[in-house]
Amino acid sequence: MNNFDFPYKDAEFLLNHVLDFDRLCLETGLEDVNGELVLAILEEAIRFGGQVLAPLNETGDRQGARLEDDGVHETPGFAEAYRQFVDNGWAALVGAEAYGGQAMPKVVQACITEVWYTANVAFSLGPLLTTGAIEALEAHASENLKQTYFPDLVSGNWMATMCLTESAAGSDLAAVTCRAVPHGDHYLLTGQKIFITWGDHRMADNIIHLVLARLPDAPAGVKGISMFLVPKYLLDEHGRPGEQNDVHCVGIEHKLGIHGSPTCTLNFGDNGGAVAYLVGEPHGGLMAMFTMMNDARQGVGQESLGVSGRSYQQAAAFARERIQGTRKDGSRYPIIEFPDVRRMLMVMKSATEAMRGLIYIAAVEIDRMNAAQTTEQARRHAARTGIYTPIVKGWISELAQEVTYLGIQVHGGMGYVEETGSAQHYRDARIMSIYEGTNGIQGLDLAGRKTLGDKGEALDDLLREIRGTAAEMSQVKSLSGMAEPLLEATRLGREAMQWLLSTAPKDRHAAGGASVNYMMLIGYLCGGWVMAKSALKASELLEAGSGDETFLRTKLVTAQFYFDHLLPRTAGYFKPITAGSEGIMALAEDQF
Repeated sequence: MNNFDFPYKDAEFLLNHVLDFDRLCLETGLEDVNGELVLAILEEAIRFGGQVLAPLNETGDRQGARLEDDGVHETPGFAEAYRQFVDNGWAALVGAEAYGGQAMPKVVQACITEVWYTANVAFSLGPLLTTGAIEALEAHASENLKQTYFPDLVSGNWMATMCLTESAAGSDLAAVTCRAVPHGDHYLLTGQKIFITWGDHRMADNIIHLVLARLPDAPAGVKGISMFLVPKYLLDEHGRPGEQNDVHCVGIEHKLGIHGSPTCTLNFGDNGGAVAYLVGEPHGGLMAMFTMMNDARQGVGQESLGVSGRSYQQAAAFARERIQGTRKDGSRYPIIEFPDVRRMLMVMKSATEAMRGLIYIAAVEIDRMNAAQTTEQARRHAARTGIYTPIVKGWISELAQEVTYLGIQVHGGMGYVEETGSAQHYRDARIMSIYEGTNGIQGLDLAGRKTLGDKGEALDDLLREIRGTAAEMSQVKSLSGMAEPLLEATRLGREAMQWLLSTAPKDRHAAGGASVNYMMLIGYLCGGWVMAKSALKASELLEAGSGDETFLRTKLVTAQFYFDHLLPRTAGYFKPITAGSEGIMALAEDQF
């Protein structure tokens, strides 16, 4: 089933009303960009997503990438779709103008990429990684590397990968063993990387691998990691792809989902060494990697929203059409009239709206950080971005598991049958809580680096802002009943933060034991804040007699549902946080 129906009105409401996009553009020096332009771009993206990408989603699931003697062959139709994607300028949406990009704000990228992920998440993973590679190279590469590789990366003619993982070095990057040795004006790199998303294919003219490896004089641990640029095809004297480099795909994974995205094992240097170019300073690869990784982590949140939105669209359409009830007079009615089906659909609807709002708000924070006029402004926006990133990746990808699960449940037995397509969303979503650092790592990032690291300063700043939103709600008669629940959830968030700050110095397992529950608590709190901001704006527009009344009243109902059914989960996460690590660590290893 196709069922691609992107929520244009939700995106427009967030951009124009909740975020005041035109004002944001003026404040960040983007006078040539405005809401009218972005909505026109969004309409074109929805058309492309619906007509080109969405019909290939099921094809990718049923006819995934395959490895032949001459390399990886992508899903039939993907290469043609990607060429249209590039020719229409979608790949260049956010790249620097100096290299042919359109330099759109991050929030516009978040809005447009949601379309791609909703239409076809497996296809869209390739452009995601290319965008992250561009950011890493822009921040850390030499001018020569930028001049050589940026124009074709920004245009999308070439794609990129992120090569971190090894068989004995998954999330433990200190254990990376790939090596690079100097050789004239470049390096020769040897080793193997696994789980490389879109690591090989024929969709682009070249694939640029960003690879973590060690120099001969590298110190042990993460301080000895360097980043290298390794092209699949070496460039000839005209700067065009020529001879293949010493990098080869030797296997692709057979996965639970995202079958259209080839997940590759890459061998570097089987025939003497892959030609590689150092990115940034020697042993400075960790910083360069995190530039790309943080972009990818927010991207995973966008992926999770996209597949959740698609699952919700399909479930709602099915519930309206599926005749299953019989009245006393013998007449039949659809399952959408059943209260429990309504409950599931409302969980899916309110969850995806909260996801979308938080993703857009987090993207705006990056735009403000990039446009900051003072060091203090940049520091504050960077700190807030640091708080948002693990929540966008971790909380949203966890919630996507529930949304896509409910998508199957709404379908009943038909959801368990592949022909309906609902199961694909569930399978595709499962990787997202693992991608780019498992959610245990995201939780530990939030609890450790982002809370203990600055003694709670950045998170406390966010909590103050949420309390301010609750105070605004208390002044609106129709919304005042939601103010106290939001304040209570904020209080729990602050108490959890204070517990962590006071307990972690005395218990080395406290942060690790509490981290995921801590991330989920703050995530549901942020979701409530987003829904509160949406409710405030909807109420304001209704009071002014402006906008689509039915849509705005739906916003109020959905916000109230979130407050009644999802925001209370903060209390459930608070108790195990403060239970401490004793029960978690009590058993000996051989007792499991």
